[in-house]
Amino acid sequence: MKTWLTETFGIKLPIIMAPMFLVSNVEMLKAAADAGIMGCIPALNWREIEDFENGLKDLKENCNGPFGINLIANKSNVHLDKQIEICKKYTPDFIITSLGSPRKIIEELKPLGVKVLCDVIDVEYAKKVEALGADALIAVNSGAGGHAGPVAASILIPMLQEATNLPIINAGGVGTGAGLLSVLALGAEGVSMGSPFIATLESGVNDDYKQAILDYGAKDIVMTSKISGTPCTVIKTPFVEKIGTDQNFVEEFLNKNKKLKKYAKMLTYYKGMKLLEKAAFSATYKSIWCAGPTIEFVSQKESVSDIISRLEKEYFTAFDKLKLLTEDKS
Repeated sequence: MKTWLTETFGIKLPIIMAPMFLVSNVEMLKAAADAGIMGCIPALNWREIEDFENGLKDLKENCNGPFGINLIANKSNVHLDKQIEICKKYTPDFIITSLGSPRKIIEELKPLGVKVLCDVIDVEYAKKVEALGADALIAVNSGAGGHAGPVAASILIPMLQEATNLPIINAGGVGTGAGLLSVLALGAEGVSMGSPFIATLESGVNDDYKQAILDYGAKDIVMTSKISGTPCTVIKTPFVEKIGTDQNFVEEFLNKNKKLKKYAKMLTYYKGMKLLEKAAFSATYKSIWCAGPTIEFVSQKESVSDIISRLEKEYFTAFDKLKLLTEDKS
């Protein structure tokens, strides 16, 4: 299984444990490295900039493999400059950029040997980040958890391949080894996978959140604009059903008003993040749990290494079936 991802970072399987807001933690990234893949964590998972520096220092000194940091590149991230400076001090192996222009991140960190992978959902933005010097694309498709893209992997990956010369990492819709094989066959160099790891033993979210990952499936994932102002996938709990998934008249009006929409989005984002934080770390009936449809393939709480072992076995089982199929036809 040699791809750009495995060859560039020296990992066994072409898998990135995706950065998940409030879910990803240092222990999960260490476990990912030990299992032969690599993990990424949002810088904003540390509430204070000093904690971010301490966490990055810990990873730099104690992670037995490559790891990455996810940086929000737009103006909503008021800590970006400080986060970049800390990344320059304790260089991660890679950065995944989300939202906004990654120009500053690329200019500051790429010269230090940090690979910069950029979230994209379409060809237009992919061409922009390629021109800025990105090392690879994270193709966020319609099967992704959190802020999903509008296009299916089977269309998005070939589109990006034709339009750019960058390696493509699929993000969304892969929760099995067979799924991994399918996106590699499409031309991806690996996958960024998040939701299957939410209920791992190393995850720090509460047991209610983990149990929800086990109890619900793909049919229970819905899009809501109430969390961050833009469509985001969550589990359709009784509370989500009660409050609805669409913004009410006042919220919609404020978000469309030219003078007020900036502040309205900031307020929506703040309230949404507080709800997610409370649901992730404390028991409450007002639970909004972010997840993607690949929770369909999670049936028990297990370690990160257990999941990676299962994915590897499933991959080679699917590969052997495909090989037999092609041999029969020949």
